[in-house]
Amino acid sequence: MYRFLLTPRWWAINVFLLLSIPFCVFMGSWQLGRFEDRVDNHREAQAQVADAKKEKARPLDELLPVTKATSGKQATATGRYDAQLLVPGRTLDDKDGYYVLTLLRTDTGHALPVVRGWLPGEPDPAKAPAPPAGEVTVTGALQASETPGSNGVSARGGLPEGQTAAISTASLINLVPYDVYDAWITLNRGDSGMRAVPASAPGGTGLDLKAFQNLGYTAEWFAFVGFVIFMWFRLFRREVELARDVELGLGPATDTADTAADSGKPGDADGDDVPRQATGVSSPVQ
Repeated sequence: MYRFLLTPRWWAINVFLLLSIPFCVFMGSWQLGRFEDRVDNHREAQAQVADAKKEKARPLDELLPVTKATSGKQATATGRYDAQLLVPGRTLDDKDGYYVLTLLRTDTGHALPVVRGWLPGEPDPAKAPAPPAGEVTVTGALQASETPGSNGVSARGGLPEGQTAAISTASLINLVPYDVYDAWITLNRGDSGMRAVPASAPGGTGLDLKAFQNLGYTAEWFAFVGFVIFMWFRLFRREVELARDVELGLGPATDTADTAADSGKPGDADGDDVPRQATGVSSPVQ
């Protein structure tokens, strides 16, 4: 009954089964490892941000350009506040609000974007506290320029004057007539009664969409293992049922013979080879 397993067709099916299962398990384990690596990176980045608050602040120029190693570090800069912008669509403790962003003109000729704090509600220039006058020295966590459309940063345009969707050099240089650092800082203490904005982990280290894609791919690969085994079992059961039908005389060959017998055609199993005689027609006289 199981001799069909020795046919070339079933050899190919069995080889495919034996190769596909370990391959799917390997790919699923690899995707799971990628997800676990992203989780570890996220934890390390969060710990780095927390540890950076305890470190001594360093001059801004010593920490540039912003990398994963310097993101979140305490930076200090001196200058005079200039243009002020509002950054809508920012949440803090699950509450909607906006950042108050002020550009600090430094002696280098570049301006440093400084998030002085967060306010709840819709952006309103009248509610945003004016920046201190004169020369000031600020200290805060260094952050990399945001990328519109990623990590929850809005990419919408057409905002009212005095607002920007992302804190990025590419956006700010179109709003002010001077150069802007490719970085920004968030003050450790909110200015003028505003709430301080916590520093975020470096880009590419969080539990973003890619991390959960890895987790989804893990489930798909392991599900494919079950699908392959199910399809093999289904094909095997069908072959066994066909073999049993043949043993019981219910195979396709027997069915064909029975059909021919029921039709009464010459050459059937019960067939009569008696020739039919014509009626109503006489044979010509020789």
